[in-house]
Amino acid sequence: MEIDRVDGRTPNQLRPLACSRGVLNRAHGSASWTQGDTKVLAAVYGPKAGTKKNENPEKACIEVIWKPKTGQSGKLEREYEMILKRTLQSICIVTLNPNTTTSVIVQVVNDDGSLLPCAINAACAALVDAGAPLKHLAVAICCCLAESGYVILDPSKLEEQNMKAFAYLVFPNALTTLPEGGLRVGGEPMEHGIITSVTQGAMSVDDYLHSLERGRAATAKMSAFLQKSLQPLLSDD
Repeated sequence: MEIDRVDGRTPNQLRPLACSRGVLNRAHGSASWTQGDTKVLAAVYGPKAGTKKNENPEKACIEVIWKPKTGQSGKLEREYEMILKRTLQSICIVTLNPNTTTSVIVQVVNDDGSLLPCAINAACAALVDAGAPLKHLAVAICCCLAESGYVILDPSKLEEQNMKAFAYLVFPNALTTLPEGGLRVGGEPMEHGIITSVTQGAMSVDDYLHSLERGRAATAKMSAFLQKSLQPLLSDD
């Protein structure tokens, strides 16, 4: 059964993507990420000497600050900060700069759906722009479950309001060059793994596995786009 989308997209179709790096002069690294009418800026500062709060003689600390488009940060923004921090810590090589803190500032420019995945993609691009040591790149996507049971990708704000459940998924960039032997997670090649998975709402195991399959397939296109956008920097590395 097909589902009609307000903007005429197919269930698997993503909105137009845009990525720019080096957009802020005073940051050590920065990037903007746009999907449709959703746009996020990310800035990276550091690494700098760790504060007492973040001191760790064995590894670096990633600090995330989420700035909404208007108003003060609330419970949702703090939750996004926590998810983003966990995701970035998992892709950064935190043992190279122990006892330091790298700050990642996320500024929401416009929210028309799939905001958290856009912020993760922007932050990843900003880390590359800053020359941060990374294990691999990452791409994030939002999969939604409609009341009809149909899964759609990259929902707009209007579509999000009518969805039964959400899955925010972050995958390793399928096109990233891996070291000899390849990175592995639980015995699986990294390209078959998943970095972050957050669900909201009522979703069965079968629905989740379906979302995982659809999300992984769609992020291949996003991986190619991210790789192309960052190619000069990745070549230098």
